[in-house]
Amino acid sequence: MDRARRGVVLEHDTRVECLRMKNITLSADEQLIEQARLLAKSRHKTLNAMFREWLEQFTAQCGGTQEFDALMRRLKHVQAGGRFIRDEMNER
Repeated sequence: MDRARRGVVLEHDTRVECLRMKNITLSADEQLIEQARLLAKSRHKTLNAMFREWLEQFTAQCGGTQEFDALMRRLKHVQAGGRFIRDEMNER
Protein backbone atom coordinates (compact mmCIF):
# COMPACT_ATOMS: atom_id res chain seq x y z
CA MET A 1 0.00 0.00 0.00
CA ASP A 2 1.44 3.37 -0.91
CA ARG A 3 1.80 6.22 1.59
CA ALA A 4 -1.12 8.28 0.24
CA ARG A 5 -3.54 5.43 0.85
CA ARG A 6 -2.24 4.93 4.39
CA GLY A 7 -2.75 8.62 5.17
CA VAL A 8 0.95 9.45 5.38
CA VAL A 9 1.66 12.98 4.26
CA LEU A 10 5.20 14.10 3.57
CA GLU A 11 6.06 17.76 3.20
CA HIS A 12 9.10 18.91 1.33
CA ASP A 13 10.63 22.33 1.70
CA THR A 14 11.66 23.33 -1.80
CA ARG A 15 12.65 26.93 -1.11
CA VAL A 16 15.85 28.12 -2.70
CA GLU A 17 17.65 31.11 -1.28
CA CYS A 18 19.44 33.26 -3.83
CA LEU A 19 22.04 35.78 -2.81
CA ARG A 20 23.05 38.57 -5.11
CA MET A 21 26.79 38.97 -4.94
CA LYS A 22 28.61 42.00 -6.28
CA ASN A 23 32.31 42.01 -7.00
CA ILE A 24 34.37 44.86 -5.63
CA THR A 25 38.01 45.80 -5.99
CA LEU A 26 39.98 46.83 -2.91
CA SER A 27 43.51 48.14 -2.55
CA ALA A 28 45.72 47.32 0.42
CA ASP A 29 49.34 46.75 1.33
CA GLU A 30 50.64 43.48 -0.15
CA GLN A 31 52.06 42.27 3.15
CA LEU A 32 48.77 42.99 4.91
CA ILE A 33 46.87 41.02 2.27
CA GLU A 34 49.28 38.08 2.60
CA GLN A 35 48.92 38.12 6.40
CA ALA A 36 45.14 38.16 6.03
CA ARG A 37 45.26 35.21 3.61
CA LEU A 38 47.40 33.21 6.03
CA LEU A 39 45.02 34.02 8.88
CA ALA A 40 42.02 32.98 6.77
CA LYS A 41 43.79 29.76 5.75
CA SER A 42 44.50 28.94 9.40
CA ARG A 43 40.73 29.18 9.97
CA HIS A 44 40.00 27.00 6.91
CA LYS A 45 38.36 29.91 5.11
CA THR A 46 39.08 32.07 2.11
CA LEU A 47 39.95 35.72 2.33
CA ASN A 48 36.65 36.43 0.56
CA ALA A 49 34.72 34.49 3.21
CA MET A 50 36.51 36.36 5.99
CA PHE A 51 35.76 39.70 4.33
CA ARG A 52 32.07 38.81 3.93
CA GLU A 53 31.88 37.91 7.64
CA TRP A 54 33.57 41.19 8.57
CA LEU A 55 31.23 43.15 6.29
CA GLU A 56 28.17 41.53 7.90
CA GLN A 57 29.45 42.35 11.38
CA PHE A 58 30.38 45.89 10.40
CA THR A 59 26.99 46.66 8.89
CA ALA A 60 25.18 45.01 11.80
CA GLN A 61 26.99 47.32 14.23
CA CYS A 62 25.89 50.35 12.25
CA GLY A 63 22.36 49.18 11.59
CA GLY A 64 23.37 49.43 7.97
CA THR A 65 21.15 46.76 6.50
CA GLN A 66 17.86 48.49 7.16
CA GLU A 67 19.28 51.90 6.28
CA PHE A 68 20.80 50.56 3.07
CA ASP A 69 17.55 48.89 2.03
CA ALA A 70 15.63 52.10 2.73
CA LEU A 71 18.15 54.14 0.73
CA MET A 72 17.94 51.74 -2.22
CA ARG A 73 14.14 52.01 -2.19
CA ARG A 74 14.35 55.81 -2.15
CA LEU A 75 16.88 55.83 -5.02
CA LYS A 76 15.34 53.15 -7.22
CA HIS A 77 14.45 55.81 -9.81
CA VAL A 78 18.15 56.73 -10.30
CA GLN A 79 19.72 55.36 -13.47
CA ALA A 80 23.48 55.01 -13.16
CA GLY A 81 23.97 54.28 -16.84
CA GLY A 82 25.76 51.28 -18.28
CA ARG A 83 28.30 49.04 -16.68
CA PHE A 84 31.82 50.35 -16.39
CA ILE A 85 35.01 48.44 -17.06
CA ARG A 86 37.70 48.49 -14.40
CA ASP A 87 39.87 51.06 -16.21
CA GLU A 88 36.93 53.45 -16.50
CA MET A 89 36.17 53.13 -12.79
CA ASN A 90 39.79 53.79 -11.86
CA GLU A 91 40.24 56.89 -14.01
CA ARG A 92 41.11 59.87 -11.86
